[in-house]
Amino acid sequence: MNAFENLVNSINTVMWNYNLIVVLLVVSGIIFTVKTRGVQFRLLAHMCQLLMEKTKVGKNEVSSFQAFCISTASRVGVGNLVGVVAAVSVGGPGSVFWMWVVALLNASTAFIESTIAILHREKDPKGGYRGGAPYFIQKGLDIKWLGVLFVIFAIICWGGVFQVISNSVTESFNTAFGFDTNNTALVLVVLSAGVLFGNRNKIVKVLDKLVPFMAVLYLGIVTYIIIKNLGLMADTMSDIFKHAFGIKQFLGGSLGSVVMEGVKRGLFSNEAGSGSAPCAAAAAEVEHPAKQGLIQALGVLVDTVLICSATAFVILLSKGHITEGSGGMTLLQEAFRYQVGEWGVIFTAVILFLFSFSTILGISFYAKPNLYFLCEKEWPQELFKVFTLIMLYWGGIRQNYLVWNLADLGLGLMTIVNMIGVFPLTSKAIESLKEYEARFFDK
Repeated sequence: MNAFENLVNSINTVMWNYNLIVVLLVVSGIIFTVKTRGVQFRLLAHMCQLLMEKTKVGKNEVSSFQAFCISTASRVGVGNLVGVVAAVSVGGPGSVFWMWVVALLNASTAFIESTIAILHREKDPKGGYRGGAPYFIQKGLDIKWLGVLFVIFAIICWGGVFQVISNSVTESFNTAFGFDTNNTALVLVVLSAGVLFGNRNKIVKVLDKLVPFMAVLYLGIVTYIIIKNLGLMADTMSDIFKHAFGIKQFLGGSLGSVVMEGVKRGLFSNEAGSGSAPCAAAAAEVEHPAKQGLIQALGVLVDTVLICSATAFVILLSKGHITEGSGGMTLLQEAFRYQVGEWGVIFTAVILFLFSFSTILGISFYAKPNLYFLCEKEWPQELFKVFTLIMLYWGGIRQNYLVWNLADLGLGLMTIVNMIGVFPLTSKAIESLKEYEARFFDK
């Protein structure tokens, strides 16, 4: 086992500690931003309009808005809370600026990969569509074995993510309510099983209601905190920009840490480039591939620029009033306690549960087309549901650092495979964008 752990750690060191994945995704974001002529900036208002459009879909079909909710459910999770706390704790206020930069750049990556996914999707025999990275790798590049590798890496990643999510939930409920971690893990497993083993569209229906509710709830409370501390916001924004480019940080050698923490957390949170969200995009019933690509680009901005920023502001506005040495969910709970009172601790536990539960359902939706890519039979689908519940329970009662490291390994490898598929097919997404703009704007 030690040899295996050492191998996992060595590969993770190359991908994450030496910033291979970070460089890959940042460079990709820059290239795609240039190639799309800054689509995420030029068509931002149009993206928001598209999200509000009413779409009629069949019983087994997924609307454009529902696909947005599914991908947002997966993006908005523990990373928006604990991940942002880690970025601010290690990189300081300046890391928030670099989180914004990477989100703005990688919104173009989300557009490209999602549009490609729709262009190479296939009809689901049970209704609707299915697609994603393995499908466009096979159909666009004719390399099926690479698509199979993507699915394997994704399953490894998702198993670890389930454990991290569950552990964060049980620990936060233990802090807020004193609940036994074993009991909380069991409740999470039962609730998840109720949705996973329900009818085929239950995940979509739950996320359709849950994602807007939890986002509005969280942003509403944070907006109250910002208004309450309006007098401090100018100094907070000044701190963010000062530390992002600070001479002091540069001379002290910590500027690199500020930049990399912000970049890493932004990438981890919004998932652009990892190949996950295209599974949701491919399922959407839309009149043009670029339309869903635009909506997925908006999802990256909602995740990082809105929700991650909300968490960062709560932490920064509470600076000097939080117990020294606090970290992770404890630090966030202490910040909310200071801002809104004792119920702030309960609120953070509840919001973490909602974010985490939505992520579990989002990943479970992603798993379906990926597993069908491997095998058309139903038993792998049922086996994955059981695997999900086991991982949730196991993660809830104990920390398993090997499994957590495997999550990093899976995420890094699936990102590399996804981008191998995306780059050669980029021109098709650009053509689709040009055609879309000619049809809807050049009139």
